[in-house]
Amino acid sequence: MIEVSHLTKRYGQHVAVEDLSFCIEPGKIYGFLGPNGAGKSTTMNIMTGCLAATSGTVTIDGHDIFEEPMEAKRCLGYLPEQPPVYGDMTVRDYLCFVAEAKRIPARERKARVEAAMERTAIADVAPRLIRNLSKGYRQRVGLAQAILGEPKFIVLDEPTVGLDPKQIIEIRDLIKSLGREHTVLLSSHIMQEISAVCDDILIISHGRLVASGTPQELEQRALHGRALALTVHGERAAVEKALAGAGVRVERAEPSRTEPGCLELALEWTGDADPREAVFYALAEARLPILSMSAERMTLEEVFLQMTQDAPETEQDAPETEQDAPEGAQDGAQQEAEEREAQDDGRDL
Repeated sequence: MIEVSHLTKRYGQHVAVEDLSFCIEPGKIYGFLGPNGAGKSTTMNIMTGCLAATSGTVTIDGHDIFEEPMEAKRCLGYLPEQPPVYGDMTVRDYLCFVAEAKRIPARERKARVEAAMERTAIADVAPRLIRNLSKGYRQRVGLAQAILGEPKFIVLDEPTVGLDPKQIIEIRDLIKSLGREHTVLLSSHIMQEISAVCDDILIISHGRLVASGTPQELEQRALHGRALALTVHGERAAVEKALAGAGVRVERAEPSRTEPGCLELALEWTGDADPREAVFYALAEARLPILSMSAERMTLEEVFLQMTQDAPETEQDAPETEQDAPEGAQDGAQQEAEEREAQDDGRDL
């Protein structure tokens, strides 16, 4: 399990991540969503030990990423938005280098590298220089380095950005296959991708967690207070009287243009429970036939926009690296970098 507890990251007076807490349970693929500048990449960089936190803790499989960085990183594979690959190396040489950096025993390195290449479908380009590969293949090489060593957890930051539709489908299928053996945290702006791949979703805004749950749970929460559309045969007074105890409010009622003697209603509910059964039985007991009834549905895009509707419209409201920190915060960032260097003499890939 990965546990993020009261995580905060400040750059001078600017707060990129504020008191952020969540847990990632084993065996699932998690979607990590938020507007630009919400703190997603900052959070992932802290979780993977690439960036120091101002306060808070990150525990990976029982190991604190700040107190036990080497042990924690052995449980973790990370693919940043820009794959950490070296263009002047061949695919096989690069992965052998990564295997050595990850301290995979020498006797196991060749087999582990071959297995990672086979799993990510890059064995056919193993002797080629990475700089000569397409972006899709470079992403696959990045994924291969992330899964080397069979980590329990894999963190992927925008793994399909800049890919063509065919490559996106291939990488998406690869992520699904990884989810069968690893716990995956996936950051993406492509809602269709999150819907298709993820079991649970975490949404952050202004560096805070604003919602979490399955796509269905988030939709139900977003629909809280939304409309239920009905076509009912009967008079308005009788319909409103029958619905009085059903936990809904008649927001609109007007004669149907297509069904004589019928009303078209828009009902609003504020409870957590779906009111459709109560509405059905209330109208049935009053002998008011329901000709049609449907609950309003929301796409993940609509859920996301509702959950983050107070987010700023600026493209970037939080620095995602030390270099992007606001003026006046560089000294603090440099001090943090020096402290990290003193604590850990190497950052594993």
